[in-house]
Amino acid sequence: MSAHLSEEQRMMRDSCRAFVDDVIIPFVRKNWKNEWLMTPEVRLPPEILEGAERIGIRTLGVPEAFGGLELDPKTEVQTFALISEEIARGDSGLADKLVQNWKVSVLLRNVAPKHLQEKWFKRLVAEPQFLLAHCLTEPRGASDRWLPYNVPEAAMQTRAVKDDKGWVINGRKQFISNGYDASLYVVYANTNPKVGMLQGTSSFLVPRDTPGLTVARCNETLGCRYMNNGELVFEDMRVPDDHLLAEGDALGQAGIYFRPGKIIQASKNLGVGVRAFEVASEYVQNYVQGGRILLKHQAVALRIADMATRVAAVRALLESAARSVDENSADAEVLCNMVKLFASEEIMKVAQHAVELHGGNGMMLDFGVEKLFRDAAIFLHMDATTDISRLKIVKSMFPQTAGKYAGPE
Repeated sequence: MSAHLSEEQRMMRDSCRAFVDDVIIPFVRKNWKNEWLMTPEVRLPPEILEGAERIGIRTLGVPEAFGGLELDPKTEVQTFALISEEIARGDSGLADKLVQNWKVSVLLRNVAPKHLQEKWFKRLVAEPQFLLAHCLTEPRGASDRWLPYNVPEAAMQTRAVKDDKGWVINGRKQFISNGYDASLYVVYANTNPKVGMLQGTSSFLVPRDTPGLTVARCNETLGCRYMNNGELVFEDMRVPDDHLLAEGDALGQAGIYFRPGKIIQASKNLGVGVRAFEVASEYVQNYVQGGRILLKHQAVALRIADMATRVAAVRALLESAARSVDENSADAEVLCNMVKLFASEEIMKVAQHAVELHGGNGMMLDFGVEKLFRDAAIFLHMDATTDISRLKIVKSMFPQTAGKYAGPE
């Protein structure tokens, strides 16, 4: 991939790689018990996000006018993929913490009014612990949102009602990345229950301290545990008129968030796979079994070759999909869903090989490789399940004949 990188991309990649090798991997290995602390606030020390700030990757996508780091628009998504892969190689939870900032920043710079951009982007830049969150998924019907099932019956249960003072929102969101500790949220709600989801969903900008907003819990996940996934409750939460971002067609306008999101999901997944291959390769070249290093056993060598091939295949599809999204090509939609699906399944197999090649050590928490297996498993369910991704691929390829999957045919 290096041959295709610009000088700026190469420098950013090298800075991230050094940060991961010198800071993140040593922290994760030395403090492996931190993942399991049931006080989410203290799992990841503030120095980690401060380190991300020092190398300039916490505020990617924020307009330069507000102090952020703008990327070349011709290759922005490709750069997002490059950096998120490197960070996920150190820890996928940290990568997810950061990429939410990037993706929501891209959304806000396109749909938020300028005075809100000025206020919140400046705070994001000034406060190293400031995190953003995108609140779409609800306790019932997460897959409805991703396909989406565009019928009134599948509309969001979170409702926003207009009055003479603004909007009043009631509902609940769950499985929200950064939801537990974000400072600013983009919240989606049904504003017209008589029409389909694509015509009746609006989005709102909601600060954490808004009366009526409660951060109900941190969802204790299997993997990616350095990103604190949260559940939110809205009870007569009042939002002023100017905090309405998109009325009616919010899901359509959020395409600028969703497509890069699929690419970034795949690239984070790839980073986990690269790390799994690295640790497995090191182990089999140093651990002796049956009087010889593991790699000299043919069964082990075959698995290592399989891992390398899967990683290379994911990378090739990722590069093609990221380029298509940057170029807004006709095949961008289908490719970004394909690579999200393909990466989640192939890297899961890579992580499984890594665990099994470590034998009994692969099951030990303090050995560290099981963490990669847990992190890889999460990607099967993030940003749509694998089955929903398949249905989206079919709908992209055959829009006139594919099933509607909900409501009357």
